[in-house]
Amino acid sequence: MAIEAVKTYFRQYGMEEKIREFDVSSATVELAAAALQCEPQRIAKTLSFLVAEQAVLVVAAGDAKVDNHKFKEQFATKARMLSPDQVEAMVGHAVGGVCPFAVKEGVAVYLDVSLQRFETVFPACGSANSAIELTISELEKYSGFAGWVDVCKGYL
Repeated sequence: MAIEAVKTYFRQYGMEEKIREFDVSSATVELAAAALQCEPQRIAKTLSFLVAEQAVLVVAAGDAKVDNHKFKEQFATKARMLSPDQVEAMVGHAVGGVCPFAVKEGVAVYLDVSLQRFETVFPACGSANSAIELTISELEKYSGFAGWVDVCKGYL
């Protein structure tokens, strides 16, 4: 299971105990916010795209929406989300638990600037009922991100 891979990943940093697992689903922004009792915008959703035949993950704030024009300017291609089967095969996590940790080799992770307004955010941890609270600098460190991007709109 992907959550086990994420736990193993965080174990090397002594962070495994920070992973929270819920008795309820946290597979969507709304469900995760309810499970965590936090504002939906603080959920760090991980979106999966196909760019030049490679999986690319963009971690964005829960209230952000992908701006197709900005995405095309950043990645020189139209924003095409991976299908659920592609996500699991190419990224290593199933839809609902996709996160920027313990992903398959060759998957590029980008953080959207919509996250920068928060001190801490809550990304998933490889399952549809898990999350971890991280500061933005911890998210940078543990996601192994390739860089910051500005590909979203609609957030405060």
